[in-house]
Formats: sequence, structure tokens, C-alpha cells
Amino acid sequence: MLSTVNLTQRYGKRVLFDKINITLDAGKRYGLIGANGAGKSTFLKILSGEIEPSDGEVQLQPGLKLGVLGQNQYAFENYTLKDAVLYGNKKLFDAQKEKEKLYMEGDFESDEVNNRLAELEMICADEDPTYESDVKIEKLLEALGFPASQHDELMSTLTGGDKFKILLAQVLFLKPDVLLLDEPTNNLDMDTITWLENELKRHEGTLLVISHDRHFLNGVVTHILDLDFQNIREFTGNYDEWYIAANLIAKQAEADRGKALKEKEELEKFIARFSANASKAKQATSRQKQLDKLDVSEIKLSSRRDPSIMFKAHREIGNEVLEVEGLSKSYDGETVFENLTFKVNKGDKIALIGTNGAGKTTLLKILMGETEPDAGTFKWGQTITTSYFPQNTTDLVVGDEELPQWIQGFDPKWHIDDIRKTLGRMLFSGEEQKKKIDACSGGEKHRVMMSKMMMDASNFLVMDEPNNHLDLEAIVALGEALHNYQGGVICVSHDRELIDAFANRIIKLNEDGTVIDFEGGYEEFVEQHEQ
Repeated sequence: MLSTVNLTQRYGKRVLFDKINITLDAGKRYGLIGANGAGKSTFLKILSGEIEPSDGEVQLQPGLKLGVLGQNQYAFENYTLKDAVLYGNKKLFDAQKEKEKLYMEGDFESDEVNNRLAELEMICADEDPTYESDVKIEKLLEALGFPASQHDELMSTLTGGDKFKILLAQVLFLKPDVLLLDEPTNNLDMDTITWLENELKRHEGTLLVISHDRHFLNGVVTHILDLDFQNIREFTGNYDEWYIAANLIAKQAEADRGKALKEKEELEKFIARFSANASKAKQATSRQKQLDKLDVSEIKLSSRRDPSIMFKAHREIGNEVLEVEGLSKSYDGETVFENLTFKVNKGDKIALIGTNGAGKTTLLKILMGETEPDAGTFKWGQTITTSYFPQNTTDLVVGDEELPQWIQGFDPKWHIDDIRKTLGRMLFSGEEQKKKIDACSGGEKHRVMMSKMMMDASNFLVMDEPNNHLDLEAIVALGEALHNYQGGVICVSHDRELIDAFANRIIKLNEDGTVIDFEGGYEEFVEQHEQ
């Protein structure tokens, strides 16, 4: 279907990948993984033809349709929603629009006009043989949460997250033979992610997807492509299977060097750590069975390093944590939530979930004193100290200081050596710590904020989409850290594996203003409320 021959990409002296020779087969769904900066998006852009490689070539089987998820959410501002989706098949879009124009303005006594109409009719028949493109577009839009009354509205009326949904519908409408998706779950709520998983499982061609959502990768992909050591290695299986095998190989290598404990103890520790929840005996048993079946000989050691996230509370959390009574908030006459009431107890680790626009971020801003409610009250317990990870962290981590000095600015009493050690836990080496804050990438800024929160040593964490910009290894480490944390947590996230790792209570804000408050983990919540 799609192959690369000696594909090489370099920028100056830096080589992202060198002489890649792989073939992506029909019927297989590949997940492309690798550390931030390894070149995943660059590789996908080369496959799509967006950029030229330094050396080598990409070969697409003649006659096949290539579909690429668009990244410019503002490219179709003057298109209606349904026209923006139709544009996914550019050939059909152009033919339909020219045909409509000729029927409105054309001279039907002209042989030239009639011949052109006949040609356009043939193109439409070739691209849409069942003449159901309108119906397919309507179904796609409605599945993504856009009612029929909205289909003729302009793209410019949508929020950024909804524009992205249209780009997703656009590439799926094409039904390409080869589908390339870079972070398709970004800005999607859980319901839409689940819908997308089901759509991609039915994809009959070849799929290559980059994603930092472990649950999504596990649900969709049949093969893993690991971009590491400037090369790509293929593994049969989903992300969890690759991850277990890769870590087992690393542990076996340590054992060969005389650094590991007994193999059985190491394996048990790893499975316990990976599950990130000691109560999940059934899952641990399942992973053990997976492990027994794996052929790990095809997995090699990785150059990637896992961060070591550890939140420590400076004092034990008291019995009075947080009481929310009758909170209401509206914007421009639109009610976000009304009469919201709940109590947070000692030991609660809450995942705050709901569709985009349900008010999750607004609620956190109110609790952190950044936004005033229209009505109602909230009260933190006297023993509580909070540490906040806002959704717009990337915009807030700014300045011309070096990393340690930026963190020390929050509390001059923090010792610089302790700050440096904390940054080291987040994979900032000695030289990297001299970097200016403004020169950091989005992922680096998120790791800096995590470092600052570790220094806070607060006993309650308030986090809004902390997994954004983090790679898979960092998200796994964050889940473990929240699971092991002795304080309280309220965390907004659409990453189901992250939620499953730490949450013992789920609060869901519904679009109609109602609330589901569930005592238990995410899997139990899904079984009872989502099926």
C-alpha cells in the first residue's frame, strides 16, 4: 500500500531518522510512537507529501486515495459545515460546485455547457456511485454532535475544538485507502473519542496514527511502529503489549548486567507499577497472561527515559476538605452549570469529566479563585493547601529566566539544589536546565509546571488537562504519581487510562446541567452509566 525506501531526514547535523525501509500493509492499523522530538510528525508529513525528505522516497500504490487529517482549523471559515466535510473529497466537491453553478447560470442550448455537465455527472458518479454523499455527511456531522439545523452554518461560527471535529469528519468522509492521523483525539471529549475508535476499527485500508492517548492506541491499533535510535521498528500488538515487552527486555538486560533482582520479583513489581492500581487483581492477571504469550525477541532496548514524578504533601490532609454549595455560572446568558453541590472527603481523588463546554474548566477556575460564581459558595478546609495546573499552562509558563530561577520565583526559600533535583526527575539534564523559559516547547513547559508543583508539596492538587503536550511515558508516570499521592485530587482529563490509574470518584458534568457523582473507579463508572 505505502512504502518508504531509504527514507532519511536531517536538519543540519541532527539526524531524525536514517534509511527507513518499511511497508504499511492493507488492513493493518499502525500506531507510531516515540519520544517528543523524535520526528513522528515529521515522518508523517513526509508520507503525506507535505514536506520533502533529505534522502529516499515514499511509494504509494498507484490509484489509491491518501487521506491526511488537516491541522489548520481556520482554513474553511467561509464554508458551511457540510461543504467543509464534502471538501474532504476535493474531486467530488469541485464537480458538485461547478455543476450547481452551471445549472444556475449556464446556457442549456450550448453544446459546450451540456457536454461539460455530462462530464461532471460522470465524475460525481465515479466518486459517489450511490449518490448518498449528502446522507453520509449528515450522519458524520450528527455523530460528532452537530444537529441538522447547524449543517448550513459557517465554520467561522464554531469554537476551535468543534472546527477540529469538522476536519476529522472531512478526512473520514473521503474513505481513503491510506489514512494518516496526527493526534486525532486532541480537543475531543470522551464520547467523541469512543466514536472515533469505533470508526477507525472499521477502516478497511491502512491506518497510521500518532497519539499520546494510551487507551485510544490500545483500542485501535494492531501494530506499533517505534521511532527510536533514528530507526523505526515494527511490533505486532497494541501499545500495552509493546510497553510490557519493551520494559521486560530492559529489566532482563539489567539482570544480565547483574543489576536486577530475581526475574519473578521484577516481573511482579513491573505489573503492579504498570497497572497503577493495586486493587485491580483481574487486570494484573490479564497482563500476566498477555506477557506469557509475548515473543519479546523482536523488542530492543529504548533510548527513551521515563520521568519520575512524585507529589509529596507537606502535611496530612484534614477531615474537612472542600464543600461546594449551590454554585451557578453563566456566560452571555448561556448557563454553564446551575446549583452545583458536592462535598470532597478525605481520601477522594476525583476525575472531573464531561463533554466540551460542560463547565469543567470554569468550575476549577472558581475553586481556585480565578473566576467568580454567579451564585453559591465553596469552602476549602483549614488544613488544605492547593497546587494548580491550569489548562493554559503553556501560556502562563513565560519569562527570560533559566528553569531553576523561574521555579524559585514562586518561593525564594526553596533551595536551588532541590529545584535542580526536581527538574532532573522531569528529565531536564544539567545543561537543559540552563534553557530560558520562553525557549521551551509546550511539552517542556508542562514538565516545568510539574516540577514546580512537586516543589509546592501541597496536600491537594487541582489539575486541568495535565496530560496535554506530555508523551506516553510521562502520562504513565503521572498516573502512577497521582495514584501514590497521599493528598486529594480533582483532575480534568479526557485520557481514560490516566483517569483509570488514579480516580476513586467520578464527577460528570452533563450538558443539560445535571451531575453524576459516582463513588468508584472509571471502569465501574462506564459499566454503570455509559453503556
